[in-house]
Amino acid sequence: MLKKLTLAISAASAFGLSGFAAAESFDSPAGKFDVSMTATLATDYIWRGQSQTAGNGAIQGSLDIAHESGLYAGVWASNVDDFAFPGNNGGANIEVDYYVGFAGSITEDISYDLAWATYVYPEASVFNTDEILASVSAYGFTVGAKYAYDPQSRLYTYLAYEHELPYGIGLGLTYGQSDYKDPLNAGVDNGEKYDDWSVGISKTLVGLDVSLTYTDTDIKSSTCTVWYGKDDYCDTNVTLAVSKSF
Repeated sequence: MLKKLTLAISAASAFGLSGFAAAESFDSPAGKFDVSMTATLATDYIWRGQSQTAGNGAIQGSLDIAHESGLYAGVWASNVDDFAFPGNNGGANIEVDYYVGFAGSITEDISYDLAWATYVYPEASVFNTDEILASVSAYGFTVGAKYAYDPQSRLYTYLAYEHELPYGIGLGLTYGQSDYKDPLNAGVDNGEKYDDWSVGISKTLVGLDVSLTYTDTDIKSSTCTVWYGKDDYCDTNVTLAVSKSF
């Protein structure tokens, strides 16, 4: 089974890109494919430590297809709060992410993942973003980077750790840094840099994947207010999410 980029989430990714929790396999003249669909209800949509729904609930879904060669593609969607995206002007408050990638193993314990993604906001195209993603995982640890290059450049680097506790409980830890300095434009340095971190536990109950995640950042309340007009998006958060994969 292919392992894609870990959600760092959030819906952190934006888009989460977690591993296939369940999948249907089928053979074709081009080889074997795995197809997976996931539906999620969450008390918030957290992206790199920031709420994308102003602390309100989120409905999310994904469709993924992977080839035995390691190639994969998918789409992920969630509601967002239009206050965070004032260019919507009352339009569709939706984020849709499309991605393609290649994942594989170097050894039994070491794997890698390379991907390209585009984040689309209907009726608020000024926020559309393209990004390149790369990660290496070994012995429960993942080191990764996500580089957005259009319409502006920014870099997100992170370290994550996953471990299975007794009673089938999963533990997930992440620490990341967002750097909004733009090295592609000489002399540009807006100084917008912040760290985020999360601690989460998860367990499968009656066929549902349940997770509880604590997230926080070092963003000052005054800075968040400048960015969004209020500080609801950068508060410490505890998110409960329930997912079902098909």
